[in-house]
Amino acid sequence: MQQKEAYTHKVKTRINNAIKAKELRVVGPDGENFGVLTTINALAKADELNLDLIEISPNANPPVAKIMDFGKFRYDTGQKESEMRAKSHITETKAVQVKIGTGENDQLMKASRAAEWLEEGHRVKVDLFLWGRYKYMEPTFLKERLERFLKIIPTEYKVADEMKKSPKGYTTTLERMPGTKVQKLKDAAKPVPAAPKAPTPIGSQKNKKKDLEALLDSGMI
Repeated sequence: MQQKEAYTHKVKTRINNAIKAKELRVVGPDGENFGVLTTINALAKADELNLDLIEISPNANPPVAKIMDFGKFRYDTGQKESEMRAKSHITETKAVQVKIGTGENDQLMKASRAAEWLEEGHRVKVDLFLWGRYKYMEPTFLKERLERFLKIIPTEYKVADEMKKSPKGYTTTLERMPGTKVQKLKDAAKPVPAAPKAPTPIGSQKNKKKDLEALLDSGMI
């Protein structure tokens, strides 16, 4: 029988001739149960199928090995590790602060940052910071300004904590909407078109001045 390469996976998974156990409980590539085989016979079976013999449960008695392509094994293992990392992702509560005087570009940047945090699974606390005379403005107006910022956040979310008054102003907390795809608000970044200039009405002060100058030039006055 041809000697197979005895390399191991980065997590110390023994494969082919690196397997040290004398016998193994062998599982086939399609889940078949080949029973307990000597390692020599298990290697022969893997060689017959042109696949690798991979020790998947070294602490079992006897150890369990599977016959499959090692490249596919590494891919499947990597996928499972990624899923586990995603499930164990530590979430934090991030904070975004806006003011009534915050410019449009700054608001869009902060909204984009909030969306990134939400998509990463974090909660986002949004604060409308008030100072001076702004603290005494109508609550309806202040809430509307905070709502206006929430509407330009370019991802889907749900409100975890309802909008309420805080020591600094008004605050609310958002979290990612489970099971939904990101929905970009395409109109959020569109500049607001400037209002067209109103035509100068006939008889206005400006027109009267021009008419007076024309009369002076013509010598009529």
